[in-house]
Amino acid sequence: MRDLGLEGGCSAFAWETEDSKHLWGRNYDFDRLAQGTAVQVLPRGTAYGISQRETGRKRSRYACAGVGLFLEGTPILYEGMNEKGLMGGQLYFREHAVYQPQPAPGREAVQPPFLVTHLLAQCATVEEAAACLEGLSLVDEPLLGTVPPLHWCFSDRTGEMAILEPGERGAVLYRSTLGVMTNSPGYPWHKTNLLNFAGLRDLDYPGASLGEEIPQCYSGSGAQGLPGDWSSPSRFVRLCYLRKFALRGKDEAQGVAWLFRILESAAFPLGAVRVSHQSPVTQLDQDVLPYDFTVYTTVYCAESLGMYWTTYDNQTIRRLDFSRLLDASRPQSFPLEEPPRFEEVRPVTGEGD
Repeated sequence: MRDLGLEGGCSAFAWETEDSKHLWGRNYDFDRLAQGTAVQVLPRGTAYGISQRETGRKRSRYACAGVGLFLEGTPILYEGMNEKGLMGGQLYFREHAVYQPQPAPGREAVQPPFLVTHLLAQCATVEEAAACLEGLSLVDEPLLGTVPPLHWCFSDRTGEMAILEPGERGAVLYRSTLGVMTNSPGYPWHKTNLLNFAGLRDLDYPGASLGEEIPQCYSGSGAQGLPGDWSSPSRFVRLCYLRKFALRGKDEAQGVAWLFRILESAAFPLGAVRVSHQSPVTQLDQDVLPYDFTVYTTVYCAESLGMYWTTYDNQTIRRLDFSRLLDASRPQSFPLEEPPRFEEVRPVTGEGD
């Protein structure tokens, strides 16, 4: 699925505001954006498929919104949210994703790129998604000539984030996770790796005593040893640190704004991450660069059904009020990318003016 933009970096993060709004956000890191990618709104009853051979055989139970495209009339969401507040998406799982050659007896075959759409279309909660997964087999069946190595995470109005990872022993669903996800290796490895950073704290150290007392002269020393590169392990540690110490925001507006700031800490600046193996270019690809970068960032709110996003060129936070589109009669698309936008400031009016 390289041509659909599914092989790259990416980071995901589940969050909660002080007034109990549940947020889920992600960075989409890759070297391109597939032609046709947009913000998609899928009403109840939208026809879709879970494999290319069964396109259009299923109907969505819930309305969904997210980022993705239509391939031969079938919606493929990279991530999104449904009207019940289930949120989630797929991230790259290089060298670790293992799918089944055939579906297990009594289970439906699902090609990996269709899983997000299916779970959002049919499940109201993480609990329902877990039950739905018991009837599915992720199969090693190519779409457009390749099978993308993926893993997934989903969150809901309870605040839980579950992670699904397909491996040699089958797909494993991790419940009640740390609320952070990046890329390879798998979630258990990342969790154990945090022991290497057990001494990180938010409070500065007072100084140093090395023959003489050297007083502190800068801030941030409590986080000494926090990795700063863009590898998956480093981003996982960095985001877990911020999830523990960063302030949450008093309400949705503040929480969303602050979550974008947190995700910036894991974002790829264009030019800093040069790819060593260029993915194949197909008719769906456009503006392919030799670098992975944070193409876009999205944040969803499970309670208000607000969808927020920025793109690399346009850091203005745009918002879609999904709650107003629940009764739409047909799918709708909204532009994901827009030119850079700058807001002109106005002078402060003095007294007597």
